[in-house]
Amino acid sequence: MTSLQIMLLVVSGILAGFINTLAGGGSVISLSVFMFLGLPPQMANGTTRIAVLFQTLASAGSFRQAKVLNIKDGTRLAIPAVVGSVIGAQLAIDINEQVFKKIIAFLLFAVLIMMFIKPSQWIKGKETTTDKRPGWLQIVVFFGIGLYGGFLQAGVGYFLLAAIVLGAGYDLVKGNAIKVWIVMLYTPFALFVFFLNGQIDWRFGLIHAIGNIIGALIAARMAVKQGAKFVRWVIVVFILVTAADLSGLISIKSWFI
Repeated sequence: MTSLQIMLLVVSGILAGFINTLAGGGSVISLSVFMFLGLPPQMANGTTRIAVLFQTLASAGSFRQAKVLNIKDGTRLAIPAVVGSVIGAQLAIDINEQVFKKIIAFLLFAVLIMMFIKPSQWIKGKETTTDKRPGWLQIVVFFGIGLYGGFLQAGVGYFLLAAIVLGAGYDLVKGNAIKVWIVMLYTPFALFVFFLNGQIDWRFGLIHAIGNIIGALIAARMAVKQGAKFVRWVIVVFILVTAADLSGLISIKSWFI
């Protein structure tokens, strides 16, 4: 591995970790860089999970230190997501991604529209619903999100935020903290499935994770310091970029060539 490859993995990792923690969609960058460096798409998809695991460990710890992470509620919401992630990861070993990516791009635009329909709820949350146990609808929703997260990590943060903020009632800062906690809990299971199927490149993944940790720590501190309004506009920007990439309107991969 050359010094230029190492530099690219670390720098892109910082950017991916920052975006994933503050909004979502950073794994699109990870996938693009891994494939640019020669990994097959399925191995690139599996290898991203290494960096995601380390970045969520770092950002969850930072959110916890800032006292904005509710571990109990996050864990309850994570259980169906964990189950879904195992199934999604297994599906990702064989399935074609192109149609699926276009569907996700459409859903991302739907999330973007919802952010402008109910802007106050995204910023302030709805505290009266945060203490309730997850109902059947929430269980199904988080199972579905986990299924997608196990299948293709890129963009899962947006759907988690929509479910956590609009469904569970948290504001964007607390929702972000719960989001990274849920991803941290289901990622080891998805990673294990990819490992069993030989779809992991540990060298690329661990070097990329160094940058992810740095980016995640910076983003977690910014989220707490700047507040929900700042986070909301960051999410709007990155939803547009991620959805455009997944639908084929732009190519993030070309930005790194």
